[in-house]
Amino acid sequence: MNPENPAQKSGFRSLPKTYWIAIIFEFFERGSYYGMMSILSVYLTDQLNFSKEGVGVIKGTIQPLLYFLPIISGAVADKLGYRKMLMVAFTLLSGGYFLTFGSDSYVTVFLALVVMGIGAGSFKPVISGTIAKLTDEKTNTLGFGIFYWSINLGAFLFPMFLVPYLKSFSWSYVILASSITTGLMLLPTIFLYKEPPRAEIKKEPLLVIIKDVFSKMLMVIKDWRYILFIFIYSGFWILYFQMFDSVLWYVNLFVDPSALENFVFNTTGITWRFGVEHVTVINALTIILLQLVVSSIVSKTKPLPTIITGITLGSIGMGILAINTNIWIFIIGITIFSIGEMTAHPKYLSYLALIAPPDKKATYTGFGFLYGFFGSFVGGYLGAFLYVRFVDNPMIEFIRETLIVKSSNIVLAHNVKIGEALQAAYKIGLTKAEVALHANTSELWLIFSGIGVLTIIGLLLYQKLIAAPGIRENRK
Repeated sequence: MNPENPAQKSGFRSLPKTYWIAIIFEFFERGSYYGMMSILSVYLTDQLNFSKEGVGVIKGTIQPLLYFLPIISGAVADKLGYRKMLMVAFTLLSGGYFLTFGSDSYVTVFLALVVMGIGAGSFKPVISGTIAKLTDEKTNTLGFGIFYWSINLGAFLFPMFLVPYLKSFSWSYVILASSITTGLMLLPTIFLYKEPPRAEIKKEPLLVIIKDVFSKMLMVIKDWRYILFIFIYSGFWILYFQMFDSVLWYVNLFVDPSALENFVFNTTGITWRFGVEHVTVINALTIILLQLVVSSIVSKTKPLPTIITGITLGSIGMGILAINTNIWIFIIGITIFSIGEMTAHPKYLSYLALIAPPDKKATYTGFGFLYGFFGSFVGGYLGAFLYVRFVDNPMIEFIRETLIVKSSNIVLAHNVKIGEALQAAYKIGLTKAEVALHANTSELWLIFSGIGVLTIIGLLLYQKLIAAPGIRENRK
């Protein structure tokens, strides 16, 4: 046996060196991204004093980039080569993070994060493309399984351990670490990463290739049934993206983690502190522990009923947050939501293949990412708007009225932020608990849970009234 021939090896040993380099890239890039995203919304509001609506605009802009750009950057990578595209992506990522770290004005932070988003959107298709090219029918399942685990492992380890350590010095150090980590990935890209085998590419100008991408996109968009299904399903992802925005603000102000911290200390003797960065850890850890179990359970179930089951679980999980601010209730809610996510999403991909035209399946399913584009765009804006409307504004109004009743000479500005209002409240003897009684947090989570219910209703109506006749008859 020739030990250098991957075809003669099995299991992990059958995967070539460049595959493992790509997995390392994915682990560190996703760890850097989720490490920053685990605190970004709170950092921007509490450290840089941006308004929540302003943060909603930022998040509603940069997150959709990660779902839209891959269709363009994937075509560019095929033209220029994966290695060159990785160098561009890591340069943009590192530079975007660094500019964010060094900025404190709204415009510069916004632009810096757009640079980061372009880098992340450029990175995505290169890694998945590398894995697709370096695996075959025998190793494809193992290769992509490791790939998805590396994503969630990065999303778990960085926020769990690195972020709280760096945050203890300065919140901005988390963003600096993301810049350093992604910047360092340039070294293995230059010296270790080898270009995967490339199919013969037509010698066409890059603009012609991009024009072809947009013509395919237009073709898919014109298929209103297909796009409508994706749009309806994206309603569930409006809920998901709250874990990076409104859920973080909620935890930061309302959830008392002392019961969990005492449990950890009494059980292990370790002094540990729960922070906002650990919200996304709950989601990632649940997926790491249960994805294989859930996948095996739903492996032979029909796509649409399974999607609806997953969204139902997600809606229940979000609704559980409305019960109270207890840390255990919160963890249960996020865990159930995460189980719903891992139940629904793989079957969503199966259903897309089912409703795509038989002769255009590859093209159509390539645009399935639009669920994240729609969900993050609406979720960023809507989450911030609803949070301010149902949580911040009622508390600010209570503080303002109490200042008048107590004849205080403190005057709150019309556009005062909740942090400033709370400082005024403390000066006249109000406690955070007293102010928090006036926040409509339960209503907020029930609204988001209701969006999940509307998504379910939309999918059922789609199946009954809009799906192509063959799909309706099969009930798949």
